[in-house]
Amino acid sequence: MMPLALARSAAWYGNCKVAFMAHRSVVAIAATCLFSLGFAQSGAPPATSPELLPLRSLDHHAFASGEKLSYVLHYGWLNAGVATLELKESPQDIAGRKVLHAVGIGESTGAFKAFYKVEDRYETYIDKSGVFPYLFIRRVNEGGYIINQDYVFMQRRQQVATQDQKTYDVPPHIQDMLSAFYFARTLDYANAKPGQEFSIPCFMDNEEWNLRMRFVKKETIKLRNGKYRCLKFQPVVQEGRVFKTNDDLNVWITDDANHIPVLAQAKVLVGSIKLELSGYEGLANPIAKE
Repeated sequence: MMPLALARSAAWYGNCKVAFMAHRSVVAIAATCLFSLGFAQSGAPPATSPELLPLRSLDHHAFASGEKLSYVLHYGWLNAGVATLELKESPQDIAGRKVLHAVGIGESTGAFKAFYKVEDRYETYIDKSGVFPYLFIRRVNEGGYIINQDYVFMQRRQQVATQDQKTYDVPPHIQDMLSAFYFARTLDYANAKPGQEFSIPCFMDNEEWNLRMRFVKKETIKLRNGKYRCLKFQPVVQEGRVFKTNDDLNVWITDDANHIPVLAQAKVLVGSIKLELSGYEGLANPIAKE
């Protein structure tokens, strides 16, 4: 769940490279020539083909165009970076379906930037009604470690085409690492029980990978900008790589219809990180703040 994907999703930061990004757990973030390719995919194969997947529509009100979320990343005692997630309406439709354009930006700041420079940008174009991606763009520079990815999601064919001209078969309505953040917010957690797991199929780094989040409990937490009524989750991680155990990574999302992450805390093999909500605007629903 990318609030989950913040924790994977941190929004982004699921492999957690000492600084900023947890590559498969914490907040998962350029238009290129693939933009036109992504919006041209609806033409073929013919509509009569039995292989075409009917595209879903979800009844959700978790977010809307105009939403912007801001975060501060702490690495140990340092203010290590800032991140934003912004959602806008795309001017182009796909096969008559409305599209939202989400952009996530993360960068290191202050003293931390002097010895570990981070400049990350993630973009996804998601179906407004079905909340699944058509195009994903990733531009990462973390201390000189460069990643450039362009994924075209041919949802009707259940395939993903990558920038290296490879095509992969995928499950229906698979997510990218940023769109998963928004899809996770549409899930119903009203009757979640402690220990219950939620799973979202994602396509990351040229392979299918299931984002799994385990519900812990309801909890009210205090941040610098106030108290929030929250749902606490633990992303199910691969132990021994970045995190020693699942208990080392926790994510709190608002216990309201928005389901936005307000805090992600992680103990990693080389220290600890904390991603904290610093601002928000354009929310679709009242926030669970006391």
